[in-house]
Amino acid sequence: MRAEDALGRYGEHVAERFLIEAGCVVLARNWRCSVGEIDLVLRDGDTVVICEVKTRRGDEYGGPFAAVGPDKVARLRRLAACWVEAHGPAGDVRFDVVGVWARPRGAARVEHLRGVA
Repeated sequence: MRAEDALGRYGEHVAERFLIEAGCVVLARNWRCSVGEIDLVLRDGDTVVICEVKTRRGDEYGGPFAAVGPDKVARLRRLAACWVEAHGPAGDVRFDVVGVWARPRGAARVEHLRGVA
C-alpha cells in the first residue's frame, strides 16, 4: 500500500469515529459507482450526509479543505444522485467535508465543515 493510501485510510477512520461520536450513523464506507467514490455516507437525524474526507500531514499545500473546489463539489453532487438512485429517496441530503491533520505523535486534529455545497 502506498503511503498516501495509508494516510487516506487513517484519515477516513479518524473522521468516521469523530462523526459517530457526534451522533451520525454510518450507512456506507467507500461507496463506489461509475462516477467515483464517496468516502462516507451517513445519516444525521433525517438527513443523509455525503462526506468527503481529506487528510494531510501539514498545510504546505493549503491544508485539507483546499483540495475541495468547485469540481470536487460538482462530483459530490453527481455521486449523491447515484446514491439516491441506488438506495431510494433520501429526504434531505447534505454535503460535508472533514479535514484531518495527522500528527507525528498524539491525536489528529479534526475539523468538520457542514453543508459545503
